[in-house]
Amino acid sequence: MKKYLTLTLALISAIIVTLITNKVSIPKTTQVDASQNITIGALNQHIIGHVSTPKETTCLYYQDHLLGTITDSSMIQQFLKDLYKKDYQQTFENSELSLASDMYTTTIQDYNLYENIDQQLIDYIKANDLVAIKATAVELSDDKGNVYAKFYVKNEELYTKALQTYLSYYIDTQDFNLLNNGHETPPLKTYGSRPIGVSIAQNITLEETFVSKEDVKMSEEEILEYIKYGDNKDRTYYTVVQNDTVAGVGMKNFGLTATQVMNINRDKIQSVDQVLEEGMELCTTYFTPIMDVIITKEHMKKEPIYFEAIYQQDDTLRAGVTEIIQQGIDGSKNSLYEEKWINGILVSGKLMSSIDTMQPTTEIMKVGTIEIPGFGTGTYRWPTDNPNIINGWLGYPGHLAIDVQDSYNHYGPVYASDRGVIEENSYHPISGNYVFINHNNGYRTYYGHMSVPSPLPVGTIVDKGDIIGTLGMTGLASTPHTHFYIEGENGIHINPCDGYIKCFGDK
Repeated sequence: MKKYLTLTLALISAIIVTLITNKVSIPKTTQVDASQNITIGALNQHIIGHVSTPKETTCLYYQDHLLGTITDSSMIQQFLKDLYKKDYQQTFENSELSLASDMYTTTIQDYNLYENIDQQLIDYIKANDLVAIKATAVELSDDKGNVYAKFYVKNEELYTKALQTYLSYYIDTQDFNLLNNGHETPPLKTYGSRPIGVSIAQNITLEETFVSKEDVKMSEEEILEYIKYGDNKDRTYYTVVQNDTVAGVGMKNFGLTATQVMNINRDKIQSVDQVLEEGMELCTTYFTPIMDVIITKEHMKKEPIYFEAIYQQDDTLRAGVTEIIQQGIDGSKNSLYEEKWINGILVSGKLMSSIDTMQPTTEIMKVGTIEIPGFGTGTYRWPTDNPNIINGWLGYPGHLAIDVQDSYNHYGPVYASDRGVIEENSYHPISGNYVFINHNNGYRTYYGHMSVPSPLPVGTIVDKGDIIGTLGMTGLASTPHTHFYIEGENGIHINPCDGYIKCFGDK
């Protein structure tokens, strides 16, 4: 459109000049009869004369439509400077104004003379707010140049502060500064984790540009909100009831971890162990961020080495009767894992090294038959590998169990916590696929939410550590885990962490 309009102006000029030269000799400047009323552009600018030698003419366009020609460009520039000082300088310090992005000028060689409508052009620009302020554009792209997001901020300083706040959700600021400057974080001296790498998956570029003030994010809070959720405006909320814990709220809402619940409610929760007030309203929509923050961690854990059992046939004991000669004792080992976290979610982990710190003591038992008995040892093991308690005992009202997840294999195997007999293998609308093991010593153990029914029929004798199923989220569950507890006499639920299992793993 711009090309055609420019050619039209030149053509009009050439035709008029040709008509006049056929009748009279042309002076250097010729006036146009006002009765001809020849106008151009959206503002109906009059052609008032012609020249014999073409001159430079500046044309102003808006959305590819000609508004008119500019007589004195400095007048437009002075208008922008004055408007900035009057209406923008206090909000956008050390900045400047330009014409809106869909306005532009072109310069042509022209034989026409036009009336001066500079003030009308200024009034049109002002009335339609066709100005742009200099701000900072933030663009996120992949290695192929595909742009994931682009937004505008008041200045780079505000963006940097918002980004640092967002990164602090996933990594301690001091650790980030060390890694960002090419240093290492302090080595682990005990159980726990430390970050060893941090990066953002997308390429981020910042550049100054001119943009409408309505498109500029003006505060650190506004920028942070956009980093966390992008254009997603949907939010869900939960009202805290009596005895709710941070972890319990997470389990009730999409299987969020306690840390995730804290991060999305930083204005209300400062610790995963914080006591929640009844009636508190918490956001339960996790981040849909415009960028992926990748944290690599080393994680040192103390893990059990489960003891083995040796069964000695004793013809002096009747079938089914057992006698422990040597009590089995679990050993322990220090295991170092490398974990990958993306936006606060653990996505993978691999064992890097392991050192045995205490060897297990083998259990020796006399049995009346060579068949492994269905009587429990009275000691228990974790029902999963890499155990992580994602919701503890009474994590929310009525939760009389611990929810155990395999940190690195969310759909990994479920193990019998002790020897016994499969007493129930069924399905419940809340617990999903579950198994009850009777240890024939006054205790039973329960394993819920398995992904599919256990392949072991009722009556099957299982040894401690036998696989009885796979982790899942059947029934009312929002993330893969097993709902695990010990049942004592009269059906009383017992917390496995009350001395039955060494809960030194993640909690």
